[in-house]
Amino acid sequence: MKLIDQYIKEIEKDITRSRLKIKTEEVGAVAEVRDGVAVLVGLDNVSYGELIEFESGVQGYVIDMTEDTVGVIVLGDYLQLKAGEQAKALGETLSMPVSEKILGRVVDPLGNPQDNAPRIKADKHYPLEKVAPGVVFRRKVNTPVQTGIKAIDALIPIGRGQRELIIGDRGTGKTTIAVDTILNQAQENMICIYCGIGQKNSKMAALIELFRKQKTLDYTIVVNASASEPASLQYLAPYAATAIGEYFMDKGKDVLIVYDDLTKHAWAYRQISLILRRPAGREAYPGDIFYLHSRLLERSCRLAEKYGGGSMTALPVIETLEGDLSSYIPTNVISITDGQIFLETDLFNAGVRPAINVGLSVSRVGSDAQTKAMKKVAGKLKLDLAQYREMAAFSQFESELDEETRKFLNRGARLTQVLIQKKNHPYSLAYEVAALYAATKGYLDNIPVTSIPEFDNRLVAYLENKGKNWVKNINKNKTLTEEDEKALDKIIKENVELLT
Repeated sequence: MKLIDQYIKEIEKDITRSRLKIKTEEVGAVAEVRDGVAVLVGLDNVSYGELIEFESGVQGYVIDMTEDTVGVIVLGDYLQLKAGEQAKALGETLSMPVSEKILGRVVDPLGNPQDNAPRIKADKHYPLEKVAPGVVFRRKVNTPVQTGIKAIDALIPIGRGQRELIIGDRGTGKTTIAVDTILNQAQENMICIYCGIGQKNSKMAALIELFRKQKTLDYTIVVNASASEPASLQYLAPYAATAIGEYFMDKGKDVLIVYDDLTKHAWAYRQISLILRRPAGREAYPGDIFYLHSRLLERSCRLAEKYGGGSMTALPVIETLEGDLSSYIPTNVISITDGQIFLETDLFNAGVRPAINVGLSVSRVGSDAQTKAMKKVAGKLKLDLAQYREMAAFSQFESELDEETRKFLNRGARLTQVLIQKKNHPYSLAYEVAALYAATKGYLDNIPVTSIPEFDNRLVAYLENKGKNWVKNINKNKTLTEEDEKALDKIIKENVELLT
């Protein structure tokens, strides 16, 4: 009997020593595998955006929840999955590995490198889906993003924390505007993120090579989900890019993010939604297509000083068909953003580049996002140009014009010519101010329109050689004093005399 008691006591000791932990797991099964999407049953307690791991090791991301089933985007080769395969909820949301070392890298929407360099060591993981900062956390947008493009900085200024849409038909220079803005940030202390959605691999390779040549990759990150990638990665790409941007914004830095383009993003989401058999709405897009882009773009803002003071400026790109601004996706994104730059095919074909339609382009931040120097030279420019375009259209039918109208048309033609700019050739603030000052003050009125590009080149060369102090002063102080104007008058007169 003693032996039995002793044996029982030893068993009790063993039981108390081994601390048993109960672990619960949410496990379901694959009911159906479709094009890049799996439909699961048996998962009753999962949440939207939660990660799912399949028996084969492939992971997925919850995007759809019905009464009986869960729709999962497969983040890998969906052809490995089989009906009846076990699927386990991981209890984590999909997140992006981020650190300072991501600068200069080309990654996919899951953080995997695409530039043949080592995997990025993450300091933190930022969720792809996040609630945008509320009004209390934001402050006024009044600091400019210098794009280096005369027409934009003068007519449609962009502020840090703004969302400015670039919209137009295919082949009108939308990507060029976004890329030139990135190239101009070398001296502006901004981190840039270029997010390519559904682009050709050849276009992305050329773009990355341009960034390398211009030494832009030092402050730029490229997130790429090309046309050859599945719709799931194209859908996730802009959210991944935004998560990277939020990491730097939370550190108090200024970020510029380009989404090129959100039309293809909407296509990818439509494809996923149709595979999930969601009810199609207008133009076969699901009903929540507005929410798709609003929850993305609302995350771009300028934070108040007590919350870090960082900012994220968004330049989403939308492609139109035959200039139709009133179609479904363009109107959706226009209603979310703080203005748009509309590029017109006819202007592009006429050699006006960037082909900005001044009448239909707008910035809702306006001159608040301009430096004092730019405000001074570009005050009436937008109105004058819009009136010139209208008057030029009517003057074609008028044989005799009065002197005042002729002068106005001459000035408008020269203003238009001054705003034409070469691709991948952004200007600093001082060069923009000098060129616009010459045009608005009437110095170019007697120069032939065909000689304006030559004047522009001469002025830039003169300022680079003899006007270095003036350029340095304007770029530093961002104002145009009377002394600066007198010095500029002298410089312009010297260059104008050579062409008249």
